[in-house]
Amino acid sequence: MRIFDVVVIGAGPVGENVAGRTAAAGLNTVIVEAELVGGECSYWACEPSKALLRPVLLHAEARGMPGLDPGPLDVQAVLRHRDRMSGDWNDQSQVQWLEQEGITLIRGHGRLSGPRTVEVTGADGAVLRLSARHAVAICTGTRAALPPLPDLAALRPWTSREATSATQVPSRLAIVGGGVVAVEMATAWQALGSQVTLLVRESGLLARMERFAADLVTDALRASGVDVRFDTTVTAATRGADVRLELSGGEVLHADELLLATGRAPRTDDLGLETVGLRPGAWLPSDDTYTVPGVTGDWLYAVGDVNQRALLTHQGKYQARIAGAVIADRARNHTLDRGPWGRHTGTADHAAVPQVLFTDPEVASVGLTTDDAARLGRDVDIVDYDLGLVAGAHQHSPGYRGRARILLDPERGTVVGATFAGRGVAELLQSATFAITGEIPLDRLWHAVPAFPTLSEVWLRLLETYRDTPASLRSGR
Repeated sequence: MRIFDVVVIGAGPVGENVAGRTAAAGLNTVIVEAELVGGECSYWACEPSKALLRPVLLHAEARGMPGLDPGPLDVQAVLRHRDRMSGDWNDQSQVQWLEQEGITLIRGHGRLSGPRTVEVTGADGAVLRLSARHAVAICTGTRAALPPLPDLAALRPWTSREATSATQVPSRLAIVGGGVVAVEMATAWQALGSQVTLLVRESGLLARMERFAADLVTDALRASGVDVRFDTTVTAATRGADVRLELSGGEVLHADELLLATGRAPRTDDLGLETVGLRPGAWLPSDDTYTVPGVTGDWLYAVGDVNQRALLTHQGKYQARIAGAVIADRARNHTLDRGPWGRHTGTADHAAVPQVLFTDPEVASVGLTTDDAARLGRDVDIVDYDLGLVAGAHQHSPGYRGRARILLDPERGTVVGATFAGRGVAELLQSATFAITGEIPLDRLWHAVPAFPTLSEVWLRLLETYRDTPASLRSGR
């Protein structure tokens, strides 16, 4: 038995940040990891996927700019760039960071064996028991959720891991799904030389985003050569010389690889949750301090994707910073600041979750969408503007297509949601996040003068549109 103040299970970005904050507060912290330190984001998600997409998107922009002739993509150079950005799947630099921060790393599979106790099984089968004086933080994230197709092992489908780490470009790639992973990987692999067929069960892509943004992305995918098929399911799949897919309409589709991008499931099936009265395999809920309810003593925390509050790396790191402060201040017997936007409260999980879809065009959103507002029964005023009319858009790309939408609280006069679709809009997102989290009134936003000619001028155009639209035409309830 080794005793620590804090035991963190999972050394992805979330676990690293929890451990970093508790160690900085003077708490003796250990982190347990069965795979690579740095987790899914560093090696099989955010970093490699964006490393594939950035050259693809730059190449598409360059092709349309006068005076630029980029020639064909160097696919092998793109893959080498992806490898470098993923650290060649070597975690030594991240291990060194843990050492510099004074955090103990134990390699192996960690699982609870009772209150404040974790057992770690190493690669050699040896078991080490850890005891936590103050906290155990579960930061194990998610894995790919696969559909109930028979004999999946023999089918050998790609998940997001294979899609971001593949070393060869398949001639024909079938992708099942209509969410972020499906759309981003369709963008990347089509540009790298695959013929991509995107099979979407629903009647549209990106169900959680504004419809105008999803429609722009759909149009662009089809223009790039992706075969997008809606209202289509796979009824059977087998792998022989290639992958044979039987579709709901009776058609048979052949592909060289099959990517199943059908959602995420929590990594909680072998964490020993039953030893503290919780259900294995389920999402692990937490309150706004990231404490797991129903466990006596306020010692168990669920941080990041595993709690299903917001499945995004940056949001998980936000949660980790708050959870680290909660753990440290509880250890000192300090009173927690649990009010909205307080030091110990994850308010942004509810009010201001930013997200970027790295496609062509990009989509950036934060706060409520129109569907969110309708589902919650919130009165909002909807303000739209054609991004292609902004001077900065003309400078950015000839024939620029895009759109911006903000949602306003009509009583308080503050922004509660924003969505931008178009090339380069990711850099508009932080200004919208500031507006929402700061609850900046419109009267003050008028004084935030955008530089000319930039895409940011869309903020002025949105305010002007709101000012000049009769109140009877604004409501989105």
